Amino acid sequence: MPQDRESGAEASRYGHECAERIAAALGTRLLGGASNECLLSGERVVIKCAHNATPEVGVSYRMVNTLDAVLGAFEDANGSYRVLRLPAQRCADLMAADPTASHGPSAGKVGMVRRAVFEQEGTLVAVVRI
Repeated sequence: MPQDRESGAEASRYGHECAERIAAALGTRLLGGASNECLLSGERVVIKCAHNATPEVGVSYRMVNTLDAVLGAFEDANGSYRVLRLPAQRCADLMAADPTASHGPSAGKVGMVRRAVFEQEGTLVAVVRI
């Protein structure tokens, strides 16, 4: 189901609130602003969160070039989140082939990275219950 303005705003709120909790569970905090960026083990990363049924996360093209890695925090059926690390360059390569389908403000600015890629190629950082 495509997002409208209201569901997109709700998804953004969820993502930011979830990322704050994930960051705290990992022993760090978000750097501030509207971004979900933080420093973890000396690396600049962004935390992208997804509900259990969500198959992909979006990352801005501009942001991915400033990161060391993307952390995908994917909700499991039991409510916990598996946090998987994927190098930023790998994400950038994948995003180039899978831009967002949005026709709104994120059109041309966001690329998608599938959950399956994080699960197949990513490194498990932690399992977090928030």
